[in-house]
Amino acid sequence: MKLTITLLVMFALLLASLPVAFSLGTLGLGMLVTGGFSPLMAPQAILSTLDGFILLAVPLFLLMSNILLYGGCGRNLYEAVQAWVGHWPGGLAIATIISCGIFAAISGVSVATAATIGVVAIPEMIERGYNRKFVYGLLAAGGTLGILIPPSLPMIVYGFITEESVISLFLAGIGPGIFLILLFIGFSIIYAQFFGGYTRTEKASWTVRWKSAINVFPTISLAALILGGIYSGVFTPTEAAAVGFSLSLVLTVIVMRSLSFKDFKKAVFESMVTTAAILIIIAGAKIFGKAVALYRIPQDISMAIQMYIDSKAFFITVVCMVLVAMGLVFETLSMVLIMVPVLLPAAISMGIDPIWFGIFIVIMVECALITPPVGLNLYVIQSVAKCKLGDVAQGVLPFLIMMIFTVIIMYVWTDLALFIPFKL
Repeated sequence: MKLTITLLVMFALLLASLPVAFSLGTLGLGMLVTGGFSPLMAPQAILSTLDGFILLAVPLFLLMSNILLYGGCGRNLYEAVQAWVGHWPGGLAIATIISCGIFAAISGVSVATAATIGVVAIPEMIERGYNRKFVYGLLAAGGTLGILIPPSLPMIVYGFITEESVISLFLAGIGPGIFLILLFIGFSIIYAQFFGGYTRTEKASWTVRWKSAINVFPTISLAALILGGIYSGVFTPTEAAAVGFSLSLVLTVIVMRSLSFKDFKKAVFESMVTTAAILIIIAGAKIFGKAVALYRIPQDISMAIQMYIDSKAFFITVVCMVLVAMGLVFETLSMVLIMVPVLLPAAISMGIDPIWFGIFIVIMVECALITPPVGLNLYVIQSVAKCKLGDVAQGVLPFLIMMIFTVIIMYVWTDLALFIPFKL
């Protein structure tokens, strides 16, 4: 009953056009006052949240991502990958997916991945005769790899609110990320072979290949340094973000000389706005989470699940349905911040590993990024391609199915996520 009332009030606030952060904060504060708890818990919760060292990684990764975006690193990356695999069946599509995966390993931001690669790949693929809806869907879905291939901002936030190891989450995201890339590549090859409609790219000469590889070597080295430093324990994710930001400036300003001061100001301003939005949402969600915990709603949900849901498969199915439905209304971080405090205790009571559950949540959040009406990647691709939103939404459908299939495989074979962090 408490959960039903809470959800009804939340949706009423959202339908009244109150921003997500203020809806969560207002509802949480109201629950504290109504329940007889001290309202001073609200500012205390906010202070304890925003004082976290791990959250420093958020603005730093955003800065690095935007600097690489405006510095033109995406173009060099795409051209290099295209030179090596562009002559394969569906070669430009394969080059797009691989480029998204590599850029995701640097940025940790889905929207930046979609925008960076999309600006270069969309005109090139359409000029080569690829079906427009397929191209739009490929870029929108490829961009979601930005939050599954580590480093990942949602994983950082998940680790922060659950106190799980962010490094373990990063390692757990590698297996599903590679699996999803291979699925996308396989589908692209089959689509190109049987539905055609594209002009095959000529095989690049070895001179062109090596020249493009040299051009992109600094970008690849940056990704390797960030990931290698995190996994080897040389630096924390926050320190890795700081190193990545510093080196992205060196790369774009000194090495490539492709970042103007005007673009640098744009990158800083956009990172500032996004960071402020993320931190405000986290603050509001923290107040809401505090109230939910004091009302013992997670415990009530766990008891209800134990009474009515007797298998992990049924539980995961129900959670999938809930997250898909929420993805129609909420953006990514809001989903993580609202649902994880409520669902994680129930998941643990079902014997589900919290690291596995984090990757599962991230994949479902990926689905939210490409489902209307608030799928951010849909709007990014619509803006880049200057096309209809409906065309992008139709194009992502097969990729959405592949993401759900990845969840099924990950459930059947948990080592897809857990082998690297715990058994390798």
